[in-house]
Amino acid sequence: MTVLSVVVSLFPLSQIILLLANAYAALRYPGLLSLLLPLFTLYLYPVLSYRLLNLFLPLQEGNANLLERRYNPWWGSHQFQLLYFACPFLEGLLRLVPGLYSAWLRLWGAKVGKGIYWTPNVEIADRPLLEIGDHVILGHKVHLIAHVIIPYKGRLSLYVKKIQIQDQAFIGAGSTLGPGVQVEAGAHLPVLTQGSLNQHFQAPEKR
Repeated sequence: MTVLSVVVSLFPLSQIILLLANAYAALRYPGLLSLLLPLFTLYLYPVLSYRLLNLFLPLQEGNANLLERRYNPWWGSHQFQLLYFACPFLEGLLRLVPGLYSAWLRLWGAKVGKGIYWTPNVEIADRPLLEIGDHVILGHKVHLIAHVIIPYKGRLSLYVKKIQIQDQAFIGAGSTLGPGVQVEAGAHLPVLTQGSLNQHFQAPEKR
């Protein structure tokens, strides 16, 4: 790992330290600011850190070898999002307010349309790598993963590609969509659909 990779891997720990400092400040100096600081640490600090680093080392689609001694932007983006994998309820709370979760994903760089219904248990592994159209419905425990890692001939091969879901698509409960999956407008994916690498789901009238 490069020095930058190690530094970025410490990001989740920095969030925990800041949250402890926020708790101390709330006890020592109660007030509106001390209540807002934890929200900044939980939600804005990761996004701002990711967007700043992404200006210089942008997240890109394609193949890479994670064993190479060079910084990988996907690795960095993963570390900035790590807290939400460990504590999914943090994003579940955002989904209770209409439009708030979509706005949150846009902060990460995702392209998200209007009128999307997110169930509270949707899981997203790569927030910046989404393109979702208008009036899409994502069922219970849908999982969107825009990367895959495969050990191959002494390599730790990483493949990254955005997931695209077009207008008025329906993603059934328990479905998993992998990197490069495309879902056409109006397509209905049944329960427990497994969308493999670069798979294309057509709308019913085109089948």
